[in-house]
This record gives sequence, structure tokens and C-alpha cells, in this order.
Amino acid sequence: MSASLPRAWGGAAGSAVIRSSPEDFQVREQLGFELSGEGEHVFLYLQKRGLNTMELLERVAAHAGVSTGSIGISGLKDRNAVTRQWFSVGLAGRAEPVWQELEAAGDVRVLEVARHRRKLKRGVHRANHFTLVLRELQGELPDLEQRLQQLRDGGVPNYFGEQRFGLGGSTLEQAVRWMNGGGRRVSRNRRSLYLSALRADIFNQLLVERVAAGSWNRVVDGDVCILQGTRSRFRCERVDADIEGRIAGLDLHPALPLWGRGDMPVPVGREAVCRFLERAGLELDWRPTRALPDDFCWRFCDDGSLQLDFGLGAGSYATALLAELVQYKEKRTTGSDEGSE
Repeated sequence: MSASLPRAWGGAAGSAVIRSSPEDFQVREQLGFELSGEGEHVFLYLQKRGLNTMELLERVAAHAGVSTGSIGISGLKDRNAVTRQWFSVGLAGRAEPVWQELEAAGDVRVLEVARHRRKLKRGVHRANHFTLVLRELQGELPDLEQRLQQLRDGGVPNYFGEQRFGLGGSTLEQAVRWMNGGGRRVSRNRRSLYLSALRADIFNQLLVERVAAGSWNRVVDGDVCILQGTRSRFRCERVDADIEGRIAGLDLHPALPLWGRGDMPVPVGREAVCRFLERAGLELDWRPTRALPDDFCWRFCDDGSLQLDFGLGAGSYATALLAELVQYKEKRTTGSDEGSE
């Protein structure tokens, strides 16, 4: 999906292959708050390879002898990758198992164990750090260098990645059929996936319009603005020199709606989906139109590959950045990828 959406910085500067092996796509979740050291929830920092987050969640639940609802996560991480992320396990008086036994199959490592008073909630982690290796790299070095500098200094459109929509858009297609069928009863996880895909698709469509208008990285009158690195926001009724300066200085970003119930006119042509999301009980939220890579650095390697290291705020996708750099293709393993949020 990201690779087919309009680019903000012009045509791709080259082409490359990603995910040639799981080690070529490494993700480290950064929690962003201190654990208390006490409480009924055990926080596990786990490294996984060749598993998606929900598969590992079910394994943790079975090992602890608790329901999957007792397990907390902050984001979903890719299957065809080496990823590190936090899980919380609500034990509520149960005996604590030997967590290192999770390592028996060889695809999981237990990196940290700590106690905390509260369950881990979705989206509360601060950021994800990525180390990516692009292989079979094609393109002129000056063009690639120039584009990398543009991405470092100006960011990228904050598209939801293709992982949110399923392999080949399959989750979004299923979600549309589910909506058109009246939203019949499905599992809690399936319902969440469908609603997230519908919501993300509306956001991407609106962001495509801003990219086409050249306003994805500038504020227009009436925009909601979000402060960089925070969830704080305000509405800018009229743009002035101060707002323009803060946008240029990367302190503020325009925002677009994550649809739900709220005081906002429905986008033309999207009435059916928006009303469905409102009836489903979602509340209006906002997402910045621009994502900035943090501590972005790169290295052209002797074997012809390109290594990228950068951080992105929770909810932003590495593939959105890659799509602005190169035309990429993936060497996938079997199974679906969830994406790194």
C-alpha cells in the first residue's frame, strides 16, 4: 500500500529488496515510561523471530495459564523480522512461571522481566527504533544521498503501511464486506482489525489529497495541529507567521482525523464508512500528516547494500519512509505481517 501511494518528494531514487532475511528488518520497541517494580502485572521484554505478535501473545498466555485478555501489548510487530517488544501478563495472585522456558523453541528470547501496577495498553509506547538493510540496491549514489537528506530534514507523509490492510489488501477487503453485511458478530480481535483497517483507509485517502495539494507538511486555516512527539493538539483557525515558523521548524504538524464520533463534517464520498465507524462506537481522534525519523543515519555497505537506522513515533510505519526513498519489493515468508506500530 505505501509503495503505491503518491510520493511527496518525487519519483523513487532507486530500487531495493527488503526483508531478504528477518535480520534485515529489526525493530526495537521503546516503552517510554518507568516500570514501578511492583504490582500484579509482569512486564516481559521479548525478542521474536518469524512470529507475529498475536502468535507470541497466545504462547505467553498459555505458558502463564491465563486468558489472552490478561495479556497487554502496546503495538503489533512484523512476522518476517527480528523484533523486540513489551508484553504485560496479569497474574492476580497466580504463581509466576519460569519465563525462560518461552525460549525452548528457539524463536523467542526473554530480555527483561519486571513488575508494574497497570496492564500495558495499546499505543502507549514512545517509539520504535528500526535497523533496516536494503539489498540489491539500484540507483545513483548522489540521488540516493540527496533523498536521504530530504527525508531526514523534512520527514515523510505519515501513511498507514500496507501491513495495516493485510497481505494484498485482504484485511481491508474483508472489512468492507463485513461493513456492507451489516457488521455481523465476529471475534473481538477480528472486529478490531476490521475497524482499524477502515479507519486507516479513510486517513490515507485524506492524506493522498493533502500530498497532491502540496499541503501535507504545512498548515491551512482550520487545521488541527499536533505538537511533535506528543499527543497535544489545538485547532488553528488562521495561519500566522508564528504557526508557519513552528511548522518549518518541525515543532508542529498538521493532523487529519482518525474517524469516530465527534464534531467534524464527514468527508465527501465517505459518508457510509464514517457513519459505520461512528455506530461502532469509535471516538474521533487525530493523527499527524507528517512523520519525522529520529536519529536518522545511513551507511552504504561494501556488499552493495544500504543500512538505515532511525526511530519513529508509535503508530508510524517504516515502510512509509522506505516508499519515499526507493521502489522496494519484499522477500516474504508465508503468513501475514502485522506491521510495526
